[in-house]
Parts: sequence; structure tokens; C-alpha cells
Amino acid sequence: MVRQPYVAGYFYPGERHKLEQELEIRVDREADRVSAVAVIAPHAGYMYSGGVAGAVYSSVKIPKRLVLLGPDHQSRAARISLVKSGAWATPLGEAPIDTPLAERILRGSDLIAVDPAAHNGEHSLEVQLPFLQFLNPEISMVPISIPYFADFPELRELGLAIASAVRDPENPALIVASTDMSHHVSQDTARDKDFRAIDRILALDAQGLYDTVRAERISMCGFQATAAALVAANELNARQAELMLYQTSGDVTGDYAAVVGYAGIRIT
Repeated sequence: MVRQPYVAGYFYPGERHKLEQELEIRVDREADRVSAVAVIAPHAGYMYSGGVAGAVYSSVKIPKRLVLLGPDHQSRAARISLVKSGAWATPLGEAPIDTPLAERILRGSDLIAVDPAAHNGEHSLEVQLPFLQFLNPEISMVPISIPYFADFPELRELGLAIASAVRDPENPALIVASTDMSHHVSQDTARDKDFRAIDRILALDAQGLYDTVRAERISMCGFQATAAALVAANELNARQAELMLYQTSGDVTGDYAAVVGYAGIRIT
């Protein structure tokens, strides 16, 4: 029941010592960290989005309990898919599934299925784990994959189920929404479209984010995960969202003709 990594050695280093060296470069251990309700983090290869992921993770305290929300790039599942037991492995070790938390989330919505196979081959949540393990080796988590056709009422129900499940001031949890922003457009187009979506996130406007991405045809792959996280954050009395860093792949490669955008956002 241990999920082995699919993209180690591809999206991030596959050897422990090399991965630790990479994370040491990306994470600021001296940064001031605050307790957060949720974060929005990218999921490209660390070469491209590791700086943005490192910036947002460096800005928050990583508690033991985590709920990870990400898109189903593989289109494997017909429903929102959760893992309820076992562990996920990375070169840094195994991160156990928080079974009691998973069961509480399941009780909150009939839309969610227990389907570990839906996560096979998917990278959007896996690439978050090394950052989280590096900053807190004691983490446990619930991974949730969201299909591309999930509509806003479904995302709202999911967000409310998560909020109800994690509401415990004595045992805090962090919600992680995994998304990249615009894909394979010019730098100018990416910034223009991405900040239309980012503005809705900063306003904690889940419905507005969903509607904006749909209306403006923004190729933000994890907008549904982000919308569900915003619903949960609002239910948990979040007060503000802050953009920690925005970059594109062009800022790394120097090729601004066709870029992918990355945003790191902290919600407190």
C-alpha cells in the first residue's frame, strides 16, 4: 500500500542527497513563517517552478496534517478521488496517509470516491511532497485528485467537506492546492491572463476564480483544486491571501515566446 514515486529523477532529483541539496537551494530557512489555512503552489519540474514553490513553502509553518488537492492530468477517474490508507514514498522517505482525516472528508460528501489508482502516474501532488517532508518530516496527508469536468457546485461541496474535516484548533491542518497557471502562451499573455485569475484568488473569490478561468479560457490546470481550497479557506475564516512570488518558465529559460506561469500564494 505504499505508492512509489513516478516522477523522481524527472521533475525532481531521484537520489536523496541530490534532492536535499536542491531543496536547500529552494527553501529559505531564515524566512519568517506564519500559520496558514492554505497555500497555492506550482507543480512543474523544480528547475522551472521550484523557486516559486520554495518561496511559498518558506513563508508558512508546515503542520503535521495536510490535505493535498490537485488536477487529474491523466483523466483516469470519473469522480473526485481520495486515498484513504497506506503511504506515499519519495526519495526522502514515506509520508503516511492520515486515515482518520480521510474518513472525515469522505463522510462530508458523496461525490468523493476512494480510488488510489486515480493517482497513478500523476505528478501534481507528488512534486509537493519533498518540500513538505523537507520542512516537516512528521507530515501525514490526504491526497485528493479532481477530474477536469468538476463543476463549481461539486467543488463547493468538496471544499465544505474538507473544512468540516480539518476544523480542529488543537490539531491544525494545511490545505495545499497544486496548480500551474497559463500554459504555452507568450510571456505577456501569461501575465495578463494569470493575474486575472490571481486577482480572484487574492480576493478569496472561489466562484469568481472558476468563472474567470472559464470565461477567459485561462489554461490554469489546477483552477478547480484552487477553487475548492478557497471554499474551504473561507469556511475556516481565512482573512487574506498574499502572492509570495509569480514567475514563468521564461524567467528561467529566457524563452518568452511560449511559457508556463507559476504562482505561489499564501492564505491566512
